[in-house]
Amino acid sequence: MHWIALRWSLDADAPDAPVLPTPEALGWWALRYTPHAAWQDEALMLEVSACERLWGGRTSLMRQLAHENPAPGAVLRGAQGATSLIALARLRLFERNENRPKDIPAGLPLDTLTAAHPHLDLLARLGCRTWGEVAALPRGGLTRRFGAQLRKALDIAWGLCPESHDWLTLPDVFEQKLELPALAETAPELMWSANRLLAALQIWLRARQRGARALELQWTLDLKRFNGVNLPPHQQVTVRTAEPTQDMAHLRRLLSEKLALTTLAAPASWLALRTLETDPWAGASTSFLPEDNRKGDKLHEMVERLSVRLGPHQVVVPAAQADHRPERKQAWSPALQQDKAPTDKAGKQAKAAALQADAIYPPWLLPEPLLLEMDGESPCYRGPLRKLVGPQRIEAGWWGGKEDGGQPAMRDYYVAESPEAGLVWIFRERPSARFSPGEVRWYLQGFYA
Repeated sequence: MHWIALRWSLDADAPDAPVLPTPEALGWWALRYTPHAAWQDEALMLEVSACERLWGGRTSLMRQLAHENPAPGAVLRGAQGATSLIALARLRLFERNENRPKDIPAGLPLDTLTAAHPHLDLLARLGCRTWGEVAALPRGGLTRRFGAQLRKALDIAWGLCPESHDWLTLPDVFEQKLELPALAETAPELMWSANRLLAALQIWLRARQRGARALELQWTLDLKRFNGVNLPPHQQVTVRTAEPTQDMAHLRRLLSEKLALTTLAAPASWLALRTLETDPWAGASTSFLPEDNRKGDKLHEMVERLSVRLGPHQVVVPAAQADHRPERKQAWSPALQQDKAPTDKAGKQAKAAALQADAIYPPWLLPEPLLLEMDGESPCYRGPLRKLVGPQRIEAGWWGGKEDGGQPAMRDYYVAESPEAGLVWIFRERPSARFSPGEVRWYLQGFYA
């Protein structure tokens, strides 16, 4: 057996103190290195005898643990030992800047053994100040006078008794709850504690190889009634992303925008974060070419942040509709409510075929065609239009009734160029469609970006 004891400490006087993940999250991080991890008193214990060779030995493993510190900026201290009690005692000596005795475990100070803490004064009066001096006392008398726990701890330290621990496991769903250090009266005050939960979420996502798509931040109200009005026990906000993500900076910005628009019904005392939806994480693609590694937010991240800040119905995107008439082929819907892209092979092929068939259509279609002015026989829109591609004949809407105007759409479409507006999509209405005396009318249908 070989044990590693780890403990994190924060500098309270530092102006930018790092956020330390929850103890459960630190345990999940340790599961990357060994399946045998458990909390013992103030330290996280790792039993690595069966897996240390996979990390290149004990020295290499300790360097890896320090390099992959899940709380950058926090001081990570570690110690090793043949048993968990020896490793924990060495860690306590290291934190107190005391020299390690040569005789291990007999020479370890008695105050480094947790089971001896209730009896330190009496044992000191008996002249016992180290583990070895207590272990040398008569076994039966030691058990009767100080209880079985102290004798069992000494047996474990010498390897005479097997150790028993509650091993940590990784849950299938992330859900963490913590008590706020002080009552929060405004929603933005919740972000400091939310950062701890987000740090724990990142560790869970990496361990599970998942990406977050939907999160719920919930807080417990400290009052049941306020100004004579019954209050719900909880309030919450929900954050959704267009793509799975492990980027906590992006999720932190989204939560901040949500909380800035939220009013607490009463002061909050507890905070909880849980995942509503996650997807498998494929990892991030990078490139050796500098022009491919652009800085800044991705497009979907900017859209999500603006949707949270301005409201979901203020940021819209076009959505294709199942209709042959161009003015009904496109509708605008909130960007965050778009359906997921098909993941199966048949769905991808169908989408590719549809995109190829509609390649001539502009990305922005007008809801109603705009009648164009004429310069002789040439249509004009911010100058005379020059036809480039066409005609494309469309005859649709013959199945419609009175609600569709009662007339089919019989048109010849062209891609044209405007001196000021660029490429546009126009059509000529065929006179036979309106039973007109032969008048030719041109309309603007859409724009090309």
